Amino acid sequence: MNTKDEFRNLMRYIVLVVIIGFFSFFIMKEVFSTTITHKADWDNKADSVLMKRKILYPTRGDILACDGSVLATNITYYTVRVDYRSQRFMEERYKMALDSLSDSMATYFGKTKEYWKEYLKKPLEKPKEKRSRCYKIVGNISYTEYQKLRTFPFFNIPNRNKCGLVLDSKMRRRNPYGEMALRSIGLVGEDKKGEIHGVWGLERDLDSLLYGKPGVARIVPVNRNTLNWTDTPAVDGYTIKTTIDINMQDIVENELNKVLADTKADWGVAILMDVATGDIRAISNLEMDPQGNGYIEGMNRAILGFEPGSVMKPISMLIALDKGWVKNPNDIIVSGNRYKYANGPAISDCSPVASMPIWEIIERSSNVAMTKLMMPHIDSAAMFKHYLKEIGFLDPMNLHIAGERIPRIRDVGNSNWDFIDVSRMTYGYTTQIPPIYTLSIYNAIANGGRYVRPRFVTNLIGNGVDSIIPVSYMKDRICSEKNAEILKEMLTRVVWGEHGTARRVLRNDVVKIAGKTGTCYATYEKLKQDKETGQLITKDIYGRDIPQGTPGHYDKDRKRLSFCGFFPVENPQYSCFVMIFHPKNGVGAAASSGVVLKEIALKMYSRGMLGNESDYRAEKNAPSRPILYATQSSSKHSNLKEGLSMGKIARLPDVTKTSGVPSVKGLGLREAIVALETAGYNVDFDGMGYVVAQTPVAGDIAPQGSCVKLKLTEF
Repeated sequence: MNTKDEFRNLMRYIVLVVIIGFFSFFIMKEVFSTTITHKADWDNKADSVLMKRKILYPTRGDILACDGSVLATNITYYTVRVDYRSQRFMEERYKMALDSLSDSMATYFGKTKEYWKEYLKKPLEKPKEKRSRCYKIVGNISYTEYQKLRTFPFFNIPNRNKCGLVLDSKMRRRNPYGEMALRSIGLVGEDKKGEIHGVWGLERDLDSLLYGKPGVARIVPVNRNTLNWTDTPAVDGYTIKTTIDINMQDIVENELNKVLADTKADWGVAILMDVATGDIRAISNLEMDPQGNGYIEGMNRAILGFEPGSVMKPISMLIALDKGWVKNPNDIIVSGNRYKYANGPAISDCSPVASMPIWEIIERSSNVAMTKLMMPHIDSAAMFKHYLKEIGFLDPMNLHIAGERIPRIRDVGNSNWDFIDVSRMTYGYTTQIPPIYTLSIYNAIANGGRYVRPRFVTNLIGNGVDSIIPVSYMKDRICSEKNAEILKEMLTRVVWGEHGTARRVLRNDVVKIAGKTGTCYATYEKLKQDKETGQLITKDIYGRDIPQGTPGHYDKDRKRLSFCGFFPVENPQYSCFVMIFHPKNGVGAAASSGVVLKEIALKMYSRGMLGNESDYRAEKNAPSRPILYATQSSSKHSNLKEGLSMGKIARLPDVTKTSGVPSVKGLGLREAIVALETAGYNVDFDGMGYVVAQTPVAGDIAPQGSCVKLKLTEF
C-alpha cells in the first residue's frame, strides 16, 4: 500500500471519528440537559403521569321480580369494525369471500346482499395507506350475535390481525320484559360526568345502592413498562329483589289495557297488593299513545295525588266506627233528596231515598247521608286531618319509588266556605290522595284492621350481603276486628247488596268481590305561559288541546272512575285499586275500573293463584304453568335463561279476526305477542328482545289459528 492510500484511509478514520464525536457530544449534551439541567421539569412530568387517577366504574346491580326473574339488568353490546390497514390483513382472501360474506350479513343482520357487497368493498377503493382503520361493520349487537358473525366467511379466521376485526364494547341497561311495570322500576340515564344513574322510579330512589361505589386506579412503573394499579377497587351495586310477580303483572296490564281500549279512555292505573304482607304484586300505568298506537306505559299515577271520589267513604266510615259515632249500623239516618250544608251548594245523590240504615250509606254511595253522619262531629279540616293522621294515613310509605307523595288534606280556616270544603272531604272531594294510600286502607280492612305497610322491595343482595326487608306496619291496627268485619260487610254489599252500585256488573259465581266505586270530575288547570313568547300554552307535550275553563272548577265532561276492593271475600288474599280517566263511551266506575278488578280476580283464579287448583276455565289451550308473555328459553341465550325464568306462550281467547297478518317488526316480544294473538294467531319464536323479521310477512293472508314465526334480536 503506498503513502497516498494510507493518507486516504487515515482521513476516512478522522472523518468517522469526528462524526461519532459530534453525535456523541449532542447525545451527552441531551443527557446532561435531561438529567441535570432540566431534571426537575422531567421529574414533574413523570410525576404528573404517574399521579393520574383513573375512575373504575362499578357494575350496576340488577332489579329482580319476586321469583328472581330479571326486570332490569346490564347487557354488554358490541360494535364490530375492520382495520383495513392491519399488518397481516388478507386482502385477496377478503375479495374472494365478499360474495358469501355479503349473503351471510344479509341473512342475519337484514338489508340486501347487494347492499352489503357494495358496503364491504367500498374501503378497498382507496389506496392502502388511506383506508380506514376502524370501518364500522355492525353495531349494538349482543355477544351471541358477535359469535355468530365470527362464523361468517373470512370473519371466521381465528387470527383477528389477518381478518382485521376490531371489537368495541359498551354496557347498557336493559329491561328484558319491555315496558312491564316500567314506571315503577324506572330507567337510567348518563349524567355530565359520564356516570349512569337512575332518572325515575326504583332506579332513582335506590340509585346509591344500585350504582355501587367507584374505585380508583393509577399508573405505576414496572421495569421498563407501566401498568394500572388499583388503589381502591370498585364496589358493585346491590341487586334488589322486588315484590313484583311477573305472571300477576302480566294479567293486570292486559286487563287494564283491554278496558282502556274498549272505553277509549285517556289513561288508567291498577295496583295489586297481597293482603297479609302488603307486597305490591303488580302495578301498571297505561296512557294513550299520542302516536295512536294503543296504550303505552305512562306517568306513575299510582303515587300521585287525586281527588278520590266515593272510594273515600269507607275511610270516613272507619273513623266514625272507631270514634264511636256509630253505635249500631242498623240505626236509621234521614237523608232525603238534597242537603244544603253551611249554606253551600246543595249536596245530592244519584239515587236519593228518604232514609236508610247506616250500613247502607256505603252500599248506596250516599253523599248526603255520609255528610250528615260525619259533620256533627267535625268542626274543622284540622280535626279531620288529625283523625286521618291517627290511623297512619298521612305517614310516608317509603316505597322506594321516586316521586312518591303523601295525601294532601288542605288546611282551611273558619269561614263558611271552608266548612263546606270540610264536608266534601268526607266523601272524596277537596283532597289529594294517591291511589296507593287508598288501597292501603282497604287492604287493612281486608286484613282484619292491621295496617300493613305496602312493600315494593324485599331483599338487598350483594357484597356478601343478603338482607331481607321485613313486613312492617303503618299502624299495628287502625280499627278493631269487629269494626273491620262491619266495614268488610258494607263493602261486600256494594257488589252483592240489593242497592249496591256495582251489583249489576261485578257479581260472579267464581270469585266473590268486595269493594267500592268512586266517581270524581276532573278540574280545569290554570294555563301556563311560554317563557320565551309569553303566550299561553294551550296544548300538552303531545300536541293535544288542554281543556280550558275556570281554573279549579270541575269539568263535567271528564271523569276519574275508580274501584277499590279485595277478593275472595271469604278469605281476602289480594286487594286491588283501579282508576280510569275520561272514558268516551259513558260507562260508570263499576263497568270500567270494576270490570278490570273482576277480570284480574277471574284470571288469577283460573291460573290457580288464589290457593285453588287451576282449571283455566277462562282460557283455552292453557299450558301446565301460568302463561308468561315474555320469552321462551333458548340455547342462544343460556347465559340469561336461568335468571330470567321465562316460560312458553299460549293463545289468548276471544281474539279478533283480521284480513291479514299484522306487522310487528320493531316491537318488543311482549307487545308483538299481544298484537298477533289479538289478531287470532299463535306465536312461535326463539330468543328474546325485539322483532326483526316475521313469517308470514305483514299483510299475508293466513288462516286464524295458524302460527307466525318471529325472528328476534337480543334486546
